Amino acid sequence: MPSAFERSRLTPPLFALLILLGTTGPLATDMYLPSFPAMTQEFSTSASAIQVTLTFFLLGMGLGQLLWGALSDRLGRARPLRWGTALFVLASVAAALAPSLETLSTARGLQGIGGAAGLVISKAIVADTTKGAQTARTFSILMTFGAIAPAVAPLLGAYLGELGGFRLVLWVLSAAALLMVTGSLAIYRETLAPAARSGGNFLAPLKVALSRRRFVGYLVQFGFAFGAMMAYVSASPFLYQEVLGLSARGYALCFGLNAAGLIISGLVSARLVGRVPLRRTISVALTILLGASLVILLLAMLQIRSLGLAAVIFVLVSSIGFTMGNTTGLALAEVRDVSGSGSALLGSAQFLIGALATPLVGLSGADSALAFALTAVASSLIAFGALLYTADRFHPGAMEHP
Repeated sequence: MPSAFERSRLTPPLFALLILLGTTGPLATDMYLPSFPAMTQEFSTSASAIQVTLTFFLLGMGLGQLLWGALSDRLGRARPLRWGTALFVLASVAAALAPSLETLSTARGLQGIGGAAGLVISKAIVADTTKGAQTARTFSILMTFGAIAPAVAPLLGAYLGELGGFRLVLWVLSAAALLMVTGSLAIYRETLAPAARSGGNFLAPLKVALSRRRFVGYLVQFGFAFGAMMAYVSASPFLYQEVLGLSARGYALCFGLNAAGLIISGLVSARLVGRVPLRRTISVALTILLGASLVILLLAMLQIRSLGLAAVIFVLVSSIGFTMGNTTGLALAEVRDVSGSGSALLGSAQFLIGALATPLVGLSGADSALAFALTAVASSLIAFGALLYTADRFHPGAMEHP
């Protein structure tokens, strides 16, 4: 008779919980950005000092994923998930009540650590409860929701900020965190059997994942594809307003169209799973990503400033939607025995490589697309090379030919 773990399935309530776990972190990243000017006034400080609160949060998210990923492989998913989401609630409340910038920065750092639990463990739960084509399809759908969250977060944050200031934004995040805790208690049941949990020291699961050559290739490919995405996000205000001369409203429209392209490509990617081999989809997408990056580089070198540049950027952003979910599925298929740590490494690669790409795009000045184009070309080349790196030992299986 099958055990409770063998009968584990990705039910609709559990899937809804995974969406919440995977989107609350991105919402917490971007929702309070429109409130930065008001925060500088309330705390009587500079804009750069306020930005430190975001830095603390991102560091917490990056480091927290490694922590919770390793713990979830050793202890099971349930306890680390509940500990992390509880920390997220407490830190969100502390941030909303923070009397000083120092307290707010500390609370945001702890908020990032707590929020990382939902982000990393939700991916591990998918690996526990799905196989083959369903894994890649599920990741594509989840990452589509993950793309929606940062797109709508500033708009939602601006509305809430007008109603009650940045503290209302943080109270709303506290409520979302409370929903995460409630869901982890009421809906989630452990999906990692005791026999499947890792032993050894705390870092052992991370070392196991990093010892798998093809996983490392997918990890690098995933991180640098996202690096191209972060290069676009950080450069976008200058690309549209300074280079193309659009208004703030025109910039918002273009940003929204690109977000729609990313969402649609993620949904189409999910539909292609089971019909087209995953690596073929990724290869075509990375080829388009590299081609679009090279076209942008050519336009930047020729100083051509037309809406054609906006069209090529749309193609670049949309191509990334075909890579993220598929690559996650392939990567975690290589480390099913330590999928929590594998998920943590994928998440950390996003933040670290994204953090590396972000400052590079401004090196050519606010009125030039050259640095952005070079960053996108370099990121896409490394991503494509990493995919080739995984091919020499590849043997077709369920993930490649679902």
